[in-house]
Parts: sequence; C-alpha cells; structure tokens
Amino acid sequence: MRIYLELVVLLNFLVDGLLLLGTNRLAGHPPQWGRCVLGALVGGIYGGMCLVPGFRFLGNTLWRLVFLGIMGGVAFGMERSGWKRSGLFALLSLALGGMAMGFGQVNIPMLLLCTGGIWLLSRIGLGGMSGKDYVPLEIRYRDRMVRLTALRDTGNSLRDPITGEQVLVIGADAAGKLTDLTAAQLRNPLETVGNRVLPGLRLIPYRAVGQPAGMLVAMRLQNVKVGDRCGAALVAFAPECIGRNEGFQALTGGGL
Repeated sequence: MRIYLELVVLLNFLVDGLLLLGTNRLAGHPPQWGRCVLGALVGGIYGGMCLVPGFRFLGNTLWRLVFLGIMGGVAFGMERSGWKRSGLFALLSLALGGMAMGFGQVNIPMLLLCTGGIWLLSRIGLGGMSGKDYVPLEIRYRDRMVRLTALRDTGNSLRDPITGEQVLVIGADAAGKLTDLTAAQLRNPLETVGNRVLPGLRLIPYRAVGQPAGMLVAMRLQNVKVGDRCGAALVAFAPECIGRNEGFQALTGGGL
C-alpha cells in the first residue's frame, strides 16, 4: 500500500488539533486557537517523521509520550495548569488509539470519526468538568493593551459600593504593563489615589477570607472585552500577582 507523507502530516495535524481543543474545553479554558494550531503542527510533523527512513524509531511508545509532552507544552504552556492539561491531552490521545483499535480497524475515516466523537463529547457533554470557567480577557488603556485569562468566579462578590457594579480584578504585573502603576503604589492605595498619579483612580473596599478589610486601587476603563462581551468595566488592581502558575491572571464574577 502506498502512503503519502503529506496526507499523514495533515491527518495528524487535524487529529491533534481537535484533541488539543477538546482538552482546553474539558479543563474549562478558552480554546487558545493559535497555540493549539502550533501544537497540532508539531504533531503533524512528528507523524510524518515516523515514516521517514532513519526516523521510524520515533514511533515507539517512549518517543510518542515525549512528543505528546512537547505538543502539550507548546499548546498549554509550562505553568502548573499547563502540565495538568498536557497530562489530560496524553490520556485523550492514548484513549483515541484504544478506541480506534476497539472497533477492529485503524484507518483514516475511523480515526477521524473517533477523534470527532471525543471532541464533541468534550464540547457538549463534558465541557468545563473541572468546575472552573476561564474566559479570555482583553483590556485597552490609551495606546496599551493586555491580553489575559480570567477565572470566572461565581463567589467573587466584589462590587462598587456606590453603583453595585461588579468589579474585575487584575494582578500587579498586568496593571503595571497597562498603567505603569507599581506594586508598591498598589500596596498604598490611599497615598496613590491621593497623589493623583493617574486620572480617574478611585478606591474599592474589599474583604478576603481570613484577612482584614482593605482597599484596592481601581479605574473605570472603556475598552474591556471579557469573552465575547465588550464595553466599559470597573477594573481593580491587586497589589500582588493573581493565579500564579494556575493559568489565569484576573478574576471576574458571574455578571461579567
């Protein structure tokens, strides 16, 4: 039987792409199309290399696991949440092979059918089974823009005490990139707002579990995109990083 190398590369690209997207869906993360496409491209090239004379040893189990890890690193990053998703992706890939073999044959239509079934299950039936919901976040201020991932925390009750509007919270690192406010300034909210280092700064009172009540520096920004929702939002700046190694850098509530 004649095997076309480009067809193998394309097939592996499609299969790995669907599995990477399904993994993000199962973990409650945004699709991250760009990173998943790059990870799938690594998988496609790897699948083609396994057929090239001199590189067929890459098809054994050890190298398969190595490249699954590389694909996961490219698609999900090297944070703790990325490692968790890489492990889930490896399990889905191995389950796909077992599923295809369980039907008695491993061919292109069967492989694509099984992959589509896994993706559909993760998209409709098991989406967000981690119990967490992550949404893409984009904030613009003047000529600056930051792209973050926000954890939609339904227990986040931080609101403007005057209007009752829900408040979006970002960490000190993102706040610095957006406004040049330093962590030291954010740790001294009364002084920072009193000195009027930026127009429009205000204070938002907050209370965290096990900690005394405090104040956060906040600003109403006109160009905020949370998921598919665009508009103005009240953004508070925490004096520390948020979600370090957990794959998110901001907190939003159920109303945002």
